[in-house]
Formats: sequence, C-alpha cells, structure tokens
Amino acid sequence: MGAGGEFKVTVSKKEVVAAVLPMQEHWLPLSNLDLILPPVDVGVFFCYKKPISPSTGEPLTFAAMVNALKKALAQALVSFYAFGGEVVLNTVGEPELLCNNRGADFVEAYADIELENLNLYNPDESVEGKLVPKKKHGVFAVQATQLKCGGLVVACTFDHRIADAYSTNMFLVSWAEIAQSKPSYYRPSFRRSLLNPRRPGFIDPALDDMYVPINTLPPPKEPEQTDDHLISRIYYVTSEQLNLLQGLASSSGCKRTKLESFSAYLWKMVAKYASKNYPRNVITKMGIVVDGRTRLGDGDEKKAKMMSKYFGNVLSIPFGGKKMHELTEKPLSWVADEVHDFLDVAVTKEHFLGLIDWVEAHRPVPALAKIYCQGTEDGPGFVVSSGQRFPVGKIDFGWGKPGFGSYHFPWGGDSGYVMPMPSPSGNGDWIVYMHLSKGQLELIETEAAAVFRPLTSDYLNFM
Repeated sequence: MGAGGEFKVTVSKKEVVAAVLPMQEHWLPLSNLDLILPPVDVGVFFCYKKPISPSTGEPLTFAAMVNALKKALAQALVSFYAFGGEVVLNTVGEPELLCNNRGADFVEAYADIELENLNLYNPDESVEGKLVPKKKHGVFAVQATQLKCGGLVVACTFDHRIADAYSTNMFLVSWAEIAQSKPSYYRPSFRRSLLNPRRPGFIDPALDDMYVPINTLPPPKEPEQTDDHLISRIYYVTSEQLNLLQGLASSSGCKRTKLESFSAYLWKMVAKYASKNYPRNVITKMGIVVDGRTRLGDGDEKKAKMMSKYFGNVLSIPFGGKKMHELTEKPLSWVADEVHDFLDVAVTKEHFLGLIDWVEAHRPVPALAKIYCQGTEDGPGFVVSSGQRFPVGKIDFGWGKPGFGSYHFPWGGDSGYVMPMPSPSGNGDWIVYMHLSKGQLELIETEAAAVFRPLTSDYLNFM
C-alpha cells in the first residue's frame, strides 16, 4: 500500500467561480422530495495519475489543469445554475434556492504525498478535511489538489437538499465534456411542476412507517462516549464474490439482483455484530435508496424523458426491520427475499406520488426518513445507496480518465451509510464506501475478508 499516514495540505488560492453568462436573479422553490432531505453536504472526489497532454505528450502543469477546470466550471454553471446559488429560509422556515449566480468556491491546494501512498482505504485519514472541501458558502464547492508526484485530486462538496447523486453525476459529466469542448448531452430540467402534489392527495398509511415529521421525534439522545463510533473505510469486492453472493441469495428459486444480494449479506453481518451487544430480539434495520425518476415517468413517454434530465432529489428510502436472531440464523436467500419485499413497495409510480402528497400534508414541518431516527430500543440501522450509475470513467477533463473516484459521506448521524460503485477497472468489481461503526467494520474485516478487501494502490495500479 505504501506508507500512507500523515501528510500536509497547503492551500495556495481561494476564489469564487461564477457562471460565465449573467443571469436574472430568481427564486427556485424546493420540491416536496427535496424537503425530506436534512441539511447535509455530500463529497465526491477523483484521483488522476500525473496527467499528460494528449496533444503534446508533455506533462500538464497544475496551473493549466486548474485553468481548464475553472473555465469549464464557469460554462457548466450556466445550465446548472442551481449549483451557483444559495439556500435561504423563507418566511415559514422552509429552504428555498436563491439563484443569484453567487458562484462556487474554488480552492487550489498542494499535498506533500504521492498518489501511490495515499491511504484511500481509510478516507478519514486521507480524504476528510484534507482533499474534499468543507462547503462554507453557497451550494457547491471545489478543491483541486496537486500531489507530490504531479498527480491531481479533484473533489467537490454539494448541498444534498439541492441535488441527489443522479443530478450531481449529470453535472460532473457535463463539466468534463465542456472541458474537452465536447457538446454536452445533459440539459438539466428544474421543472418543479413535475413533482407537484395531487389535488386531492392520496396517502398510503404505510408512508407513516417510513417517514416522520421531526416535531414528533423525541429529543436527541446525548452522544455516548464510546470507542465504537462511526468511521469510514473503502473496500473493493470482486465480480466473482458478487456472483457468488447472488447465487446464494437466489437459492430459494427467485433470482435476486446483485444489489439485493450484497445488501442482504451486509445486513447479516451487521446483525451478527449486534448479537454481541444487544438482546436477540432487538430489531436491526436496513434501508435502500430508490431513485424515482423512471417510476414517475412510467407509462408517460414525454414525462419519462423530462424526468431523465430532472435536477433535484427524487429519492425514497424504504427499509426493513428484522429481529437480530432471524437475520443471523436464517440463510442468505431468506434475508434477500426480505430485502426484495420491502423494496417492492417503493419501486412504483404510486409510491412516489403518495410520498409527494405525504410531504404536502405535513408542510411546513420538516420530515425525515425513519431509518435515520434511532429509537432507544432499536438496534443498529444503516442505509445502502446504489452508486452503480457513478460515471467514474466519464470524468475526463482532458487529461485522461481518473484512476479512482468515490463518493464521501461521513454524514454525522447515528445510522450507517454504504455506497457500492463500479470499479474504475471496468471489470465488474465494485468499490464500496462504508460509513459504519468501528466494531461493525472490524467484524466484517475478520469474518467477511474474502468479500470486503481493503482498497490498495496495487489494486488501483497506482504503484
């Protein structure tokens, strides 16, 4: 892996990059599906080996790369103007987006470490507070960091209330295409009427089991002083292990997806760790993030096309809760069936229309997905968010594809968060960002070492 360990990051310049064209200042309301997101920021970063100019074959200077990034960013913010705005509370306390072309903060920095020595397995050590910027103003922030070897890390942080991963992926690809002077495929839509509530609304009572108005929650518990806190790690899972898990999860006769199979296996692991610390009947919860774009466009070709370019949040987080001993004692196929069943209720057009209506009925009181709210009697809970659309191979700003990319989301709540993404190798392996408790990860590394392998520079061909 190389030495890893401590290294220093020195900031050399800070500026604000605004859209290259002036725009009329206006307010953009958040949709009902934006309003169920807490005010948290999400990070994403890309690592590039020492970049070479495709035209001259000479190494590119850091200044040349930064100039290319800034110039393309200023152009991308014309269409993706939401990332150049500011979130402001309205008179009833709800967030709205002021589209005023404030711009995005852009930081230039230098890290005295070589790419091959960057300990990406432990992003708490190598990424957090060093390579991914802390967003202090606006909606979107960028940091470009030159490494000792001449490599480059491009990292961004964005306000989750304004964009989900699908939206941010659209922006990242467009930014990279503009940097290469390619015509951008994506023209984002901010048409909030696509997510208007129905009149009259219709709410499935089951939504009350998935979401909760925050004014009905008990006061937050005092954080316990414990060594078993949430930490972040990055692993890779080989395509062979994924196929093996899928085979085991499908042994009851119903073929399960790789995501269902992987999630079921992880649920069993988390329950196994909980069995050391909780009574056997304690409930262990797992949620899976579902994107509603294709569901809301179901049966309406015109709406489906518009939803495919919709910028904002179109997410729901169905979850299951099972007794710990059931998850540990029953076979993987039984757990995968349970995953499939709780997902089944949320992969429909009616579920998302009902969720929009549910939020409308509770406004202006903010709401939250229940999986993020830990009760006093609850066992551990975590969320899996599929990053299989993560376009790591398309984030080429003119000096080649990144050798590695990942989302980074140490969100600060009580529940864990896991995001599997495609490996940059393109061979069917997964990269898995995991934000779980220290004890859970230690058990996973001990008992599932064949599945979850710590990310190394060797694996990424950085050596």
